[in-house]
Amino acid sequence: IGEALCASLAARRGPEIAIVSADLHNRFVSGNSEGRITATKAVVSAFLASHGILRYGSITDDMRRRAAAALDAVGVSHLARRTLDQMSSGEARRVMLARALVNSPRALVLDEPTTGLDLVARHGFMERVREVARAGTTLILITHHIEEIVPEISRVVLLRDGKIIEDGPKPEALSAESLTRLFGIPVTTEEAGGYLYARPATSPVSPSSSSLP
Repeated sequence: IGEALCASLAARRGPEIAIVSADLHNRFVSGNSEGRITATKAVVSAFLASHGILRYGSITDDMRRRAAAALDAVGVSHLARRTLDQMSSGEARRVMLARALVNSPRALVLDEPTTGLDLVARHGFMERVREVARAGTTLILITHHIEEIVPEISRVVLLRDGKIIEDGPKPEALSAESLTRLFGIPVTTEEAGGYLYARPATSPVSPSSSSLP
C-alpha cells in the first residue's frame, strides 16, 4: 500500500513526496548494473529519481554537498563511502532516510520502515523519524506495529481487510475499544515515553503443575 500510495502522490507532486521502505532498502543493498552502491551514491541518486544509477544524469557539487548534509543529519556521515551491503540493516535504513530527505520533501511516506531491524536499530530509526516530524515534514506511516506510531503523529487510520475500522485523532483511534474492534479480541494498552503499546487483554496462563510418580 505504501509504494502504491507514494507512486500516486509522486505523479502529482514529484520530489515533494519521498518514501522509505524495506523493499527499497533491499534494492539498494543488492546493487545494480553499475555495481554495489555507496551511501553517497544512494543519496545523490534521489536527485535523478534513480535507484543508485548516476550515469544518465549530471551530478553537481551542490548535489554532493546536500547529500553529505543529509547523511550527517541522520547520523551516518561516517559511512558515506561504504557500500550498503557492508552496513548493518539499521545503518542502511538510515541511508535510505537520508535519500528520502535530501530533496526536502513536504511529506515522507514510511512503508513498514523497520522491517528487518532489531529492537535497538528500530528505536534509533524511529527517533530519527521524530526529528523529521518536528522539523515540519508530514509523516505518512504504514505499519502493523502500534509501538512504531511516533508521538508526533496526530491522526490514525485503522484498516482491516481493506476496510476502515477507525479514522480520527490518535487517542480515540488507538483506544483499547478501537483496537479491540480491529483485532477481534480484547486489547489493553499502556503508554511509555510518548509511545503506545498494546497487548491481548488475556489472563496470564499459570504453568501447569506436575508431579513425579
